[in-house]
Amino acid sequence: MVENFQEFQAKLQRQMGQLGKENPAIMKGIGQLHKAALAEGVLSSRTKELVALGIAIAVRCEGCISTHVRDALKLGVTRAELLETIGVAVLMGGGPSVVYGSQALDAFDQFAPATEESLGEGLVEQAELSLEGV
Repeated sequence: MVENFQEFQAKLQRQMGQLGKENPAIMKGIGQLHKAALAEGVLSSRTKELVALGIAIAVRCEGCISTHVRDALKLGVTRAELLETIGVAVLMGGGPSVVYGSQALDAFDQFAPATEESLGEGLVEQAELSLEGV
């Protein structure tokens, strides 16, 4: 069970980077698939991230949970939306999904402060850019 999602995500990124060096065609392909599948369309990228998270919980993939919680937060997903997603995942994945849904909630709590800080910094930068023309 993952205890620190920040460290887990950093390690996962390093591991996937190494895999990309040693098997670039596969990693390039999965990267393109990821980008295409989560692109804005009839469903928003935000909704698609929640679908991906629900599937990650139901299939019990810790790395997927970590990545999709982090990415969903970057798109502004709320705790309430996450909780509803966990509920649907439990419906589809049964009892074991409760364990992985709990991990998703823990990941949300761990990633949220960093996301709020980076979003806040972005707002400050946007405000500064807006004021430059004044």
